[in-house]
Amino acid sequence: MKINKYIDHTLLKAGATIEEIKKLCDEAIQYKFASVCIPSYYVKDAYEILRKTDVKVCTVVGFPLGNSSTETKVREAQIAIEEGAKEIDMVINQAAIKSNRWDDVQSDISQVKVATGNYILKVILETCNLTDEEIARACQEADKAGVDFVKTSTGFASGGATTEAVQIMKDNISKNVKIKASGGIRDLQSVKQYIELGVSRIGASSGVAIMEGTKTDSTY
Repeated sequence: MKINKYIDHTLLKAGATIEEIKKLCDEAIQYKFASVCIPSYYVKDAYEILRKTDVKVCTVVGFPLGNSSTETKVREAQIAIEEGAKEIDMVINQAAIKSNRWDDVQSDISQVKVATGNYILKVILETCNLTDEEIARACQEADKAGVDFVKTSTGFASGGATTEAVQIMKDNISKNVKIKASGGIRDLQSVKQYIELGVSRIGASSGVAIMEGTKTDSTY
């Protein structure tokens, strides 16, 4: 199990500096993480650092609330891709979900998927804000829109990933859609637990600590 390839090394805090982004990218190169997940403001900077490596640049769209207009999300995604992003994590429209406007939820995701084309699109559900039924329906709508991943959390709400939410997600997607768990995953044991549950990507700001944990784990 190559833990490093599951990890999106993440820094999304509002006050992230360019020095911190450079450090994040250097760590991602060192540990050969799947991607760095960063604010869109820094996509061009990260692309220049990572363009000759296998580490992808991932950024967020409609972050962190998800209730911006679809047109705004589409343009955010387009600009990010133009500047070097290869993966987009968009926040689902929670306001539309709570208003039972599922056609709007579907249209929002579908239009961003068209904008991202062949690049990876992950849809952040913010599961702590949704009922079990809403999580299930959101996954179904995301699947119909052709997304690559459904993702648990932004890391900026009241809760992060849970195994219970991931199980509901798993039960409501086709084999074409993968799961990203994020929010509060800080140690190797938690990472292993989610991978064993079927998660294909882990969003974590503690990627280095997680990898250091593999050095003392007898299974590595």
